[in-house]
Parts: sequence; C-alpha cells; structure tokens
Amino acid sequence: MRLIVPFPPGGPTDFIGRAAGSILSEALGQPVLIENRAGANGTIGLETLAKSAPDGYTVGLTAITLATAPHLGKVPFDAFKDFTYISNLVSMTPLIVANPQLPAKTLPELVAYAKANPGKIAYGTPGIATVPHLGAEMLQTAAGIKLNHVPYKGATQQIQDLLAGATLVDFQSSLVVALPNVRAGKLRPIAVLTARRSPLLPEVPTVAEAGYKVQAAPWFGFGGPAGLTPEMVRRMNEALVRGMQNKDTLERFHNIGAIVHTSSAEEFSAFVRSEHARWGEVIRSAGIKLD
Repeated sequence: MRLIVPFPPGGPTDFIGRAAGSILSEALGQPVLIENRAGANGTIGLETLAKSAPDGYTVGLTAITLATAPHLGKVPFDAFKDFTYISNLVSMTPLIVANPQLPAKTLPELVAYAKANPGKIAYGTPGIATVPHLGAEMLQTAAGIKLNHVPYKGATQQIQDLLAGATLVDFQSSLVVALPNVRAGKLRPIAVLTARRSPLLPEVPTVAEAGYKVQAAPWFGFGGPAGLTPEMVRRMNEALVRGMQNKDTLERFHNIGAIVHTSSAEEFSAFVRSEHARWGEVIRSAGIKLD
C-alpha cells in the first residue's frame, strides 16, 4: 500500500502520515510505503492522490488545503468529486507569539498597541493563504486593527526573524517550532487560535477569551481517490479510529500539540464541506490572492 503525504519529510505533517501508515500496516497486515509529494502547500500531493487508481492500494493524508486552495485559484482536483474521505485525524494548535521587545503582553494589549500604531507591527506567517495568515486576517477584521504581513516559506526562518526582532509578532501553525523558545523565555506567547486552551500551554488564553470569534486550526485527515468501495473505507476507518486512540499514539500527538479527531467517513466528508464554505468566506472577505 502506498500512502501519499503531501508535505516534506521530517515535519509534524510527516509524523501524522507515518503514524497513520503504521496503524494501517498493523491492522491490515501489509506494508505501507510512505511517499512524500510536497509542493504548493499540499496541492501537488493531493493531485497525485486524486488521480490514483481506486484499488485500495493508494491512500493519503488529506489537509485543510482541500478547503482553502479552491478559493485561491484553479486547482488540479475537485474537493467534492475526486476523493473518498475516510476519517478526520488531528488538528494542530496555532499560536500567536511575540518578541519580548513588543510592549504588549496580552492579546487585548496587542490590539490596543496595534490601534495606536496602525500598519507598523510586522507579523510573520509561513506564507500567503496559509492557515496562520487566514487566522491573522480574521483577527484583524474582528479587532479592527491593521498589521503588516511578512510571509515566509516555512516556520524556521519565520521564528529566526522573530527572535532577531525583524518581526515583533508571529502566527505559527503549530506549537512545534515555537514551544522550545517559549519555554526558554525567548518568546512570549499571546494566545492560541483554537477553541480551547492547549494542555501544553495551559496559562495561554484562546483568542475567543479576549472576545474575538476567531478559530484557525490546521487539520489533517485520511482519504483516497474517488471510487473506493464501502468495504475498503470501513476497514481503514475502523483501523484508524481504533489505532489513533491507542495510549502511546495519543501521547505522541499530545507532545506536538496535536488533538486527535477521528470520525466516521460520513462525518469527515461533511466536515470538509463545512470547512470549504467557511474558509471561502474568509478568503473572499480578506481579498487574499496568490501571486
């Protein structure tokens, strides 16, 4: 069995794909080969998955890209026609973090400072139209502030520039890169963009606690090309739902700030449709376009 991960090896998304592959391999009694097809924020790998034969031997990690990319331009797949959705898997914990030079220590203070200095606070994200960027746009609209967006090509350079003071605020897609610097006191956590506080940073409030209805958590699920048989879907769904609830697996995901959200195939399909509609509205309202 070939499992397509539409992101580079080594990061948290690769870890999620390999965990799912290990679960399937053990449950189905056959080897699972991980194939990283990175590029275009996941679009290249998702295209490969969509165009694969529906024989049950090619499956893959699906991502929030399915709900955002179609609103940003032409994509080589149809999110509703080209995939068989099997189960939701996890969501990450996006974090707003600041350089200690920033006078603001809380989100209300950041909003007040931004209103006093419109367009002068530079904030980093992993790139245009990434989930952190969309979350930042939502917050700016909700709070009535204007920040200066600095897009990067990933979280590593983003954090390095924040530590150096080139930017003062950062919107991170997960806790993985920022957390060590937060715990070392080099960066100041402001808020998480999830519905609940993170167990890894229980003292850090959610954006909603400051009065702004903003949630922007990257999610990853599992699927295959359109046309998988109900029996194939059932077997893989049962294996993933059971395997993802394993104590060791839950702990490994907890340690990277990921929250397990397994579901039925029907629930996951409905979730993708709802996310497609939600992010389409955000992207249109913010006028976000890819160059």
